[in-house]
Amino acid sequence: MNNLEIAQSAKLRPIEQIAEEAGLSARDILPYGRSMAKLTDEAIEAARSRPQGKLILVTAITPTPAGEGKTTTTIGLAQGLRRLGRSAIPATREPALGPIFGIKGGACGGGYSQVLPMEEINLFFTGDFPAVAAAHNLLSAMLDAHIHNGNSLGIDVRSVFWPRTVDMNDRALRQIVVGLGGRANGFPREDGFVVTPASEVMATLCLSRSLDELKRRLGCIIVAERTDRTPVTARDLQANGAMAALLRDAIKPNLVQTIEGGPAFVHGGPFGNIAHGCSSIVATECGLGLADYLVTEAGFGSDLGGEKFLNIVCRQLGRGPDAIVLVATIRALKHHGGSADLRGLETGLGNLFRHIAHLRHYGPPIVVAVNRFPSDTPEEFELVREACASVGVDAVWADPFGRGGEGCLELAERVVGLAAQPSEFRHLYPTDIPLDRMIETIAKKVYGAASVAIDLPAQRRLKWALEHRCSLDMVVCIAKTQYSFSQDPKLLNAPEDFEIEIREARPSAGAGFVVALAGDIMLMPGLGKEPNAVKIDVDERGRLTGLF
Repeated sequence: MNNLEIAQSAKLRPIEQIAEEAGLSARDILPYGRSMAKLTDEAIEAARSRPQGKLILVTAITPTPAGEGKTTTTIGLAQGLRRLGRSAIPATREPALGPIFGIKGGACGGGYSQVLPMEEINLFFTGDFPAVAAAHNLLSAMLDAHIHNGNSLGIDVRSVFWPRTVDMNDRALRQIVVGLGGRANGFPREDGFVVTPASEVMATLCLSRSLDELKRRLGCIIVAERTDRTPVTARDLQANGAMAALLRDAIKPNLVQTIEGGPAFVHGGPFGNIAHGCSSIVATECGLGLADYLVTEAGFGSDLGGEKFLNIVCRQLGRGPDAIVLVATIRALKHHGGSADLRGLETGLGNLFRHIAHLRHYGPPIVVAVNRFPSDTPEEFELVREACASVGVDAVWADPFGRGGEGCLELAERVVGLAAQPSEFRHLYPTDIPLDRMIETIAKKVYGAASVAIDLPAQRRLKWALEHRCSLDMVVCIAKTQYSFSQDPKLLNAPEDFEIEIREARPSAGAGFVVALAGDIMLMPGLGKEPNAVKIDVDERGRLTGLF
């Protein structure tokens, strides 16, 4: 059976039972049908006040376009921990419609390690993505309305850089012109769309602890400049209150279930190569208060979502993970090694070693989870295991796809042991250094770059962003390809002697970081010649096919 057939054959438990499994009562949840719910404000505060469990980060090596099963491993590990008698909750991000209808299909895990109901989670879910898009586009509309109705803030219409958003890959919307059709339709100007996971509103939502904090952070969003180059914010437009109103339910974490009937949080959806790529602060804190182990994933490889979780999200959490799981696959290592034999596998280990070297900067113990595929052989795994042992890291063969929690028992046992070890978490860089030094630190210590070149416009923007930060520590969120340590997606494995070029810097004052763009990063991807959408259909009873 494929992923969708496995999910559709599972018997869902009522969401009230799932809540009870997590120590919640029926009064603590706001049901969305029979199998989904949001936590109430009271339940969120109560969960935060409880003793905190162990935090486990799941990240990965540099992925292939199909991904390496990081979400599947996250869910499978949580299921494995429950089979060991521990309470465990996975916290993953919500799927975006762009990838679902584009290349990857659904994003709820796979096989016998999924979060359910996967059809609803993949398609609109509890409405969080539409709410983020509405809040974002409200700000766009209020900005243009202000300019049209007198422009009392003195906005320079040539310096408006707040885009619009839609949760769909549509290349025709990357660069557009708005305001055509005469004076009644506003001022003609260039504009564009970004996908909703790339919206600063999404990043801000996922980094906010409460509705009040969200409202303050939304007010910090910079949308344009005045003629004197001072920033114009959402607060200046008096938009942040209405934006927060649209997001009042979206900030509440979503409770669902794993395919084995355990509780799971699926909340937030920032992309890991464009934004910080992690589940929400609220979901993470709730999970830590409701379980012995909160297992969370970070988007793409450790050089992207992993680095951002450890240096951006953990600053907001006020703590780091107790253990780190680094997911690898035999096929990806061969991909980086350039051939499908043992020689290619051995060469591709360079990519794994660089990710291990990066993660060691932070302090928590590391275990490599080799996500098993049917084509993998014991000889291949033994080569990986011995290579990891040579650098002092254990490697475990895991089969979350084929065997669910049972296939992750050894990994779960290893994580329990590692998380019990004392470790001292540290960030890669402090917040009191210049932004260009943060970029240089990440590029050299994480990517392995020999040098960094920051174009003059980007240098000026970094300085401007720091001068106009909104009472928040400002850090760096580097946007680059997920397919290489470098900014060149074709430069595989563990490249050396390369330069990272930062061509543009975009302040995300609401999120508390500056997005530094390395290479050609699309904030609005396009659909391919034969997107996954052509395979998706629905029958007369509403039963989906082709979703994954």
